[in-house]
Amino acid sequence: MTLVQEPRAKGDTQAVSDDPALSVVVPCFNEEENLKALLDRTRAAAEASFGEDYEIVLVDDGSNDRTWPMIEEAAEASAQIIAIKLSRNHGHQIALTSGLALARGEVILVIDADLQDPPELLADMLATMRAEGADVVYGKRKTRKGETWFKKASASLFYRLLARNAEIQLPLDAGDFRLMTRRVAQALVAMPEGDRFVRGMVSWIGLKQVAFEYTRDERHAGETKYPLRKMLRLAAHAFMGFSMLPLRFAARFAAIMFFFMIAFMIYALASWLLFETVSGWTSLMIMFAFSSAMQFLVLSVLGEYVGRTYLASKGRPLFIVDQVAGAPLARVDEARQSARNPGVWL
Repeated sequence: MTLVQEPRAKGDTQAVSDDPALSVVVPCFNEEENLKALLDRTRAAAEASFGEDYEIVLVDDGSNDRTWPMIEEAAEASAQIIAIKLSRNHGHQIALTSGLALARGEVILVIDADLQDPPELLADMLATMRAEGADVVYGKRKTRKGETWFKKASASLFYRLLARNAEIQLPLDAGDFRLMTRRVAQALVAMPEGDRFVRGMVSWIGLKQVAFEYTRDERHAGETKYPLRKMLRLAAHAFMGFSMLPLRFAARFAAIMFFFMIAFMIYALASWLLFETVSGWTSLMIMFAFSSAMQFLVLSVLGEYVGRTYLASKGRPLFIVDQVAGAPLARVDEARQSARNPGVWL
């Protein structure tokens, strides 16, 4: 079975079809400094492999700079640009999902707007997909330029700890940069969970997935949109969504505390029977404080899971789309009416 259709010849002036050979999905949040370079480099890479038979889906995730006006202008100037404006900042993973929901390419490239993942690698990733007969070619970072030792060390620890404790096989050192077939994207969009960890969800789908090693560049311009707080939140989504480690840690620690308390009780009883005991107010207070703190830790882990279950039970849409520019009306109507679509298209 052919997973990737052959593109139109470069230079074909026919307008992009409603179902192009390639879609490039790019979530954007305050990326006005990167947009021009992003579009120039992405267009060049897409045209080198697919001629005019491609589209670039730019998702504005509630930016408060000139990102949306620039995206809208690009959509008006080119038939290959589709612009989506979300009603507010929903976060990178949900913005990515909204772009995938509207993309119709036979293959779909996911890339960030900061150009740390070079769009010029599209041709090599496509060649790997065709040679391997794969549904997903994911970027595996060999080196990460322009990042602090803390960012590199914490990322390495996170990927290895998650991979060791996840219920599925997760690739190491792989972000969201990947090339996937349309059927993978459709399966991903159909997943209803709100606390999304897209790279883990893609791995959960299965099918044939192969690594593509590359060197991650420095950010082209501007500041990172993933500070420590957001990195920790993404890590929490990953562990809560794909690993039972937090619950198992709570259970194991509770078991350890139980046996420790039993041992302490035996020691106290033996001391009372065999020796003259002295009041041990300090040790009792230490034990009480320590055991109480651990109880709160266990309860907080359980509460996190209960809270996520409660939010999921509300059945709210993952995102709300405020405006769409550049996409055929029929496609937007299809997105509105699709039962598989997780968002609301106003």
